[in-house]
Amino acid sequence: MSMSIITSKQMRAIDTNAAYLGVSRLELMENAGRAIASTVRERFTKGKITILAGRGNNGGDAFVAARYLEGFNIHVILLGHAREIRTKEAKTNRDKLKNTGVILREAHSPEDLDPARIASSDVIIDAIFGTGIHGKIRELEASAIDLINVSRGFVVSVDVPSGMDPDTGKGEKMVNPDITITFHKMKKGLVNVPNVKVADIGVPKDAELFAGPGDLQLLAPRDAKSHKGDNGCILVIGGGAYSGAPALAALAALRTGADIVTVATPLSVADIIASFSPNLIISPLTSDVLVPDDVPIITELILKHDVVVIGMGLGKSELTNRAIRAIIPLCKRIVIDADALGALEFPLDGGIITPHAGELKLLCGAEVPKDRKKRAAVVKKFAKENNVVVLLKGKTDIISDGASIKMNRTGNAGMTVGGTGDVLAGIVGALYAKNNAFLAAVAGAFINGKAGDLAFERYGFGLLATDVIDNIPKAMRD
Repeated sequence: MSMSIITSKQMRAIDTNAAYLGVSRLELMENAGRAIASTVRERFTKGKITILAGRGNNGGDAFVAARYLEGFNIHVILLGHAREIRTKEAKTNRDKLKNTGVILREAHSPEDLDPARIASSDVIIDAIFGTGIHGKIRELEASAIDLINVSRGFVVSVDVPSGMDPDTGKGEKMVNPDITITFHKMKKGLVNVPNVKVADIGVPKDAELFAGPGDLQLLAPRDAKSHKGDNGCILVIGGGAYSGAPALAALAALRTGADIVTVATPLSVADIIASFSPNLIISPLTSDVLVPDDVPIITELILKHDVVVIGMGLGKSELTNRAIRAIIPLCKRIVIDADALGALEFPLDGGIITPHAGELKLLCGAEVPKDRKKRAAVVKKFAKENNVVVLLKGKTDIISDGASIKMNRTGNAGMTVGGTGDVLAGIVGALYAKNNAFLAAVAGAFINGKAGDLAFERYGFGLLATDVIDNIPKAMRD
């Protein structure tokens, strides 16, 4: 989907990222209310305005608009009790109306809606529901929608017409406005709706370009009724030349929320990796390194797991490369890192690769520019041509699926310590079990960097990859 058209979940994520960048929801609400008032003033210079406000941020936008419509005969009707207003931003703006000449009252029954007032209004501002509507429309709100639809006034809907599903454009009962003023970008459900105005409310571009906590809100939620295995079974294929790398990836996957993590590793390091943690399931292979003879064993393991993470500590022998090339086509979801990158044959059938600049240079056969904009263009082009999501690691991570670009700037210079790339691969693999490849890579980059920043606060340049792993839950929660 083009980012010119966004879903309601994407808009909420953008709002969260904007707040993370320092642009508060209160500021965005102020700008939204001003835009509503401007839309009215473009068409009217005087008259009777009735605002029907819900108890969420949609109502908060309308409270702001009422302040900017001085000179009109304004009544604001809150559907419900003021104590039920759900956000502090909406409550703040409702309280500000107390100090103005705007008439503000509550409606607790259909009679309180003042049908005569609505019927005689020149303008009706519909701010009952925003993009967060779910389920059947209940009474009071249902009556309000009916009164709006039979009125003769000019109807302005805020963000989406109340009652409409913002992602489908459908609804059992919804307002039929003369104009809808939506914020920041067109919502998916409004594409075929006439007379929609998109208003800029000051959302910074970086709220979409850079990964933030809002992107974590897009991740599939964990079902409270889920059973063992429902939240991801991850197969890590690594080790032989090294033993720590696959263990770090596996432990990171567990800390990210995967239910089961199995490490398929050469016999020479199987016992060492098992000694890192009793939480790891170890599946020993047949030799000192990964070899083609191991492919039948790994094939059976792939069938029992949702995601394969491959490459950490495997080494670069030709036998190992041959085995990697045989394994990759067997995987429905795969994260390819470290030593496995050198064995790749393109194009791939989907998946995620996590190179640093030097590795990407070898893959694409050309220099990777230092300029961020040019580097992003190279990543996007490579991802598109090779049917893969690329997570290019660096001071600023760059992620692309060939259609979209996201960047991530969490992380710090202390994360040059060995093993943090293995941790990233494990995090991404765990997220990929329940999410699409692009989102898993974006969210994974943010989580890894933030966990590293939390570790840096305590250990400075003495941080270890295991410290990053320990901070993954906090990075996902805060």
